[in-house]
Amino acid sequence: MHRLNLTIDEALYEQVRVFSFIEKKSISQIIRESLNEYIEKNTKTKHQANLILEADDEKEILSILANDEFTSNNDFKSKFNL
Repeated sequence: MHRLNLTIDEALYEQVRVFSFIEKKSISQIIRESLNEYIEKNTKTKHQANLILEADDEKEILSILANDEFTSNNDFKSKFNL
């Protein structure tokens, strides 16, 4: 695991602190779950991120980032009723 410093406003901190107490989870666990949910919800960006993580060199990464016409398999299937 990696350590991460995070700055949030006081009201959000108080809310997450109470959630942490009620759900008997650490604030770190709540943040990890929230980040995972965010990543799963953003399938197009998630797929692009996975391609970047698997890329062999900078040229391939730049090519992935430059391709604005990227469509995920799920979006393609939905668009064409497959």
